[in-house]
Amino acid sequence: MVEKLLMYLQYPFVQYALIVGVLIALCSALLGVILVLKRFSFIGDGLSHVAFGAMAIAAVLGISNNMLFVLPVTVICAILLLRTGNNTRIKGDAAIAMISVGALAIGYLLMHLFSTSSNVSGDVCSTLFGSTSILTLTPVEVWLTIGLSVVVLGVFIFYYNTILSVTFDESFAHGTGTKVSLYNLLIAVLIAVIIVIAMNLVGSLLISALVIFPALSAMRVFKSFKGVTVCSAFVSVFCALAGIIISIATSTPVGSTIVAINIFVFLIFYVVGLVKR
Repeated sequence: MVEKLLMYLQYPFVQYALIVGVLIALCSALLGVILVLKRFSFIGDGLSHVAFGAMAIAAVLGISNNMLFVLPVTVICAILLLRTGNNTRIKGDAAIAMISVGALAIGYLLMHLFSTSSNVSGDVCSTLFGSTSILTLTPVEVWLTIGLSVVVLGVFIFYYNTILSVTFDESFAHGTGTKVSLYNLLIAVLIAVIIVIAMNLVGSLLISALVIFPALSAMRVFKSFKGVTVCSAFVSVFCALAGIIISIATSTPVGSTIVAINIFVFLIFYVVGLVKR
């Protein structure tokens, strides 16, 4: 098996998958901590379904580089979710459910009505679960992912203290002169960017696991924001690397393998947390 892995690591598509997987896992873990603490965990699931619907529309329109269409649409929907969530008539969870189910249904319907492939079911399965897309990345997609990941990491590090304040106590942050609505908007946009680039790794249905599990695992052991963030990043990167390598060695779906490892790691951290307490 080791010889098989070393042989596969010589291929560019495997190297691309590992680079993109690490970057996506790192960014997802950082933003996942914020989502869990702000109780916005389901927003990742909702935006992933929006991205699926946008990807279906891009396929129907014949857009070659669908990320140029999917990314703006997902960002706009993230802003709409944030605005709608503050509406007293439509609560945040209801808005997410409404947009999520609607986008998923419309996307699936369009892929059947305007089929551009002889294997529609296979295309849908690949998009939803990320079965092979991470291993078919082009150099352009890799560089685009690297660029977007650098932007996300840079914004998170540069505005770390403000994001910390807004995450834990919006009233206090607003009282100190922080433009809370603006930073919430920034967080929503960053989440949308991560959702779009993460679809190639685990698929639209499994993105929530990539965002939530590392944060929940870290919270079983650590209590400080910095400790949870750092631990979550390490856990997420480890699970992504292990999942991709195991998937290549055993020919299992990449996304499902990564999520399974995240679940296993969460159980370990859960037990460690019980022992620690």
